[in-house]
Amino acid sequence: MEKIKADYQTLRKIRSIANYQFSPEIGDKLFPRGVSVSHSPRTGKIRYIYFNENLLATIRANDGKIALHLKGAEIILKKTKRPKLRVVILKDIVSYIIKGRNVFAKHIFEADPNIRPSDEVIVVDTNDNLVAVGKAVLSANEMLAFQTGVGVKIKISKTKN
Repeated sequence: MEKIKADYQTLRKIRSIANYQFSPEIGDKLFPRGVSVSHSPRTGKIRYIYFNENLLATIRANDGKIALHLKGAEIILKKTKRPKLRVVILKDIVSYIIKGRNVFAKHIFEADPNIRPSDEVIVVDTNDNLVAVGKAVLSANEMLAFQTGVGVKIKISKTKN
């Protein structure tokens, strides 16, 4: 798929999706001027969003929402304050999550109160370091109240440095 620089309409569209899905100020922060997009060859719809050759996000074909990648999550972490879009986990399980394992509710230390089931979330340690990107299985209140069950299904985890 060929990458092309996003024009005004495309930039407005992807920012609007981000604002709807995450919160009103996220679109401008996540997708600055100069982003590039790749379109699906079959449907012509936006599929991948890049900035400086780094993949920030994917637009899911089934529902049109954004699936974050690690670089996109890093941008959100730098430009927002904790606990915005975050699930904070205990340090002693970071090594398991990096291996791609899911986050259980009993290991969650803090969570953005606005998180609902099936939301895209950023998993961080107690020092706000990126660990993974995943999909919430529980609401924020449930994550903090439950002692059993999966709280976040991990999609992409950061590799160990």
